Formats: sequence, structure tokens, C-alpha cells
Amino acid sequence: MGLFDKFKKGLDKSSSGLSDGFKNIFSKKKIDENVLNEFEELIISSDAGVDVAKELRKDFENFKIDKKLDEHTEILKLLADKMAIKLLKYEKDLTLMGNANSSVIVISGVNGVGKTTTIGKLGKYFKDNNRSVVFGAADTFRAAAIDQLQVWATKVRVDIVKSEINSDPASVAYKTAEFAKKNQIDIALIDTAGRLQNKKNLMEEYKKIINVLKKIDEKFPNEVILVLDATTGQNALNQVEEFSKIHDLTGLIITKLDSTAKGGIVLAICKKFNLPIVAIGMGEKEDDLQPFKAEYFSKALLGIDS
Repeated sequence: MGLFDKFKKGLDKSSSGLSDGFKNIFSKKKIDENVLNEFEELIISSDAGVDVAKELRKDFENFKIDKKLDEHTEILKLLADKMAIKLLKYEKDLTLMGNANSSVIVISGVNGVGKTTTIGKLGKYFKDNNRSVVFGAADTFRAAAIDQLQVWATKVRVDIVKSEINSDPASVAYKTAEFAKKNQIDIALIDTAGRLQNKKNLMEEYKKIINVLKKIDEKFPNEVILVLDATTGQNALNQVEEFSKIHDLTGLIITKLDSTAKGGIVLAICKKFNLPIVAIGMGEKEDDLQPFKAEYFSKALLGIDS
């Protein structure tokens, strides 16, 4: 399956949700104020947010000069092109990550977003692209998290640094970065416990991990990536806001896009925070975590076949 086909499959629920709405809109004879309002409401319903909806509404309105509504496929292609242009700056080339000597990447997020699984899939991706990798099991609050990361380390065939349950997470992070530097490993992926924004002690622990890494190298961590669950909708915006208060985020990974009909949340997040999308998760298989591609995402979201 090609990469675009993966995007189409992963965003099928979202594109299906928009498809019926577009059919209704394009059944009208002309673009008038009612049609424009209906269009804007449809985009908002995908969780894309009011600002994005208004921008796309303007684009849609401008098409009335030379496009008839019954030429809806062409209109959708034009909209997809406009959307892709807006999203292009949020692409972040995964293959360039780890170019610095022993890049340390901290993976963060609240409970249940799929951080540990994401680390496993990232490890496979980097290995497939000829990068050496080590995992750091700094989620020491859950034995299951350590065990799960060990399973992934064995599957992907990478080293793992871990400790006992309830041990100091910052110590595990420190040892992981130290191990990577000493052994000239390209990328250290550090798992962290699910941080709930309202749990101050966990957030303080997160800060400690960041500060400890800087003792090894002021450039560490090279990346601080927040993992978001697309099915949480607008709540994902609150999570980005809270984690940004602790440390500057360098990118986002959005998981479970295959499980929601509201993939427009990606647009809302990009618009509000101006952060790159490192990758998106569109299924449970090892290769269902893929680099974010603006063109493919836009076309797949709007149900365009090619």
C-alpha cells in the first residue's frame, strides 16, 4: 500500500463525515450566503475550528467566478490545494531527525494517547532509515509501560534503558541520554508517564527530566514532542497549551486519526499553535505511523482519490 493510500484509509471516517455534507452543498444551484454558511458549519463540524472554517469559506467563495457547483470534484481539488498550501509549513521531515550526534527526543502526553506504542513505531521507522536507536523507559509509575516498551525494543531490535517500578524517572532519562552519547547512538527516545495537566507533582517530574538532560548536554533534549489523541477533539488544544507552559514543544504527533470522524482537529491545532506535525497515527500496525504530508492529508480528508 502506497503512502497516499495509507492516508486515505486512515482518514476514511473523517472524509465520509464530510462527504455527505459536501453532496448536499453541491446539490444547490449557486453559491449564496446560505450555501456559504452551510459550508462553514460543515468545516467546523470536523473540529477544524472557526478560524480555519472562515479561511476555507473565503477560498470556496472565490471559486464562484469560474466554477459551477456541479463541477464539485474540481472544486474539492481546488480546496485541497488551498488546504495543502496552508499546511505545508507544518511538515517536519522525520528522516532529518537524529542528524545531530545522539539526538535525545522526549515523548510526552496525557494518559491513553499511545505514547509507548508511538515510541515503538518511531523506533522502527528510524531503524528502517538506518538510524541507531535506544529507548528510555522513564514511565516508571506503571510496570506495564516498562514491559510494553521492552516488548517493542525486542521487536524492533534496539537497546533499552530501564529501572525498577517507582524509581526516579529523571534518573532513567539521564542514563538513557548518557548511554546514547557514550555509544554514539543516533537517537534516544524517552518515554514519560501520562501527565495529567491538573496533577502538579507529575508536571514537576516532567520539568525535572528536562533539566537533568541538560546537565549532560545543553542541547538536550533536541526534541520535545507531544503526542495527542485525535479522538479527544478540542481537548487536544488544551493539552498543547498546558505542556507548552512547561517547555517549548518542537513538534506534535497525532494518533488514532483512523478512529475519529473529526480529522479536522489537525487543522485547528496547526492554526492555533503553529507547531509542526512530526507524524500521524492511522492504525495499529507498525507502519501505520507515518510522516505528516500536507498534500496527502488534504486530499484524503476531502475524499479526493488521487
